Amino acid sequence: MNRVEIVDFPQTKIAVVEHRGPPALEHQSILKLIEWRKVNAVEFSDKHQNYGIHYNDFRHVAPQAYRVDLGISVIDEVPENDFGVINKIIPALRCAKARHIGSRTHISTAWFLVEKWLPESGKELADFPVFFHYINVGPDVREDEMITDVYLPIKE
Repeated sequence: MNRVEIVDFPQTKIAVVEHRGPPALEHQSILKLIEWRKVNAVEFSDKHQNYGIHYNDFRHVAPQAYRVDLGISVIDEVPENDFGVINKIIPALRCAKARHIGSRTHISTAWFLVEKWLPESGKELADFPVFFHYINVGPDVREDEMITDVYLPIKE
């Protein structure tokens, strides 16, 4: 059973790599963001949180139509760069939030929020896609210890 809470997510400036295409190639986009972080000395910290904005569900779109923005919160604007990292904003939103622990390959908590919780809640979707906050990232995080908060934007 997933515990769901209603939260106010604050507006957050993010630097993103836009991944467009098969989910199997998503890791290549992640590597671009990692390289950008290294070159710009953007360390893992409370100031720099990791996000994924999921525009569609890979189960329901052709692989070439799959879209996700892979990003990190930033304070300053990101200048033009060779990695394709651009500026975006996650707006201030009212969200249903649930925590997923385990592999990020298929985050079933997102499906739970959209397919089960939302219809039963009486709430309506807001005009922003589901997004993930990757709480712990890095090569030392074991798959069974991965923590991801899933946010489903809802209308007030």
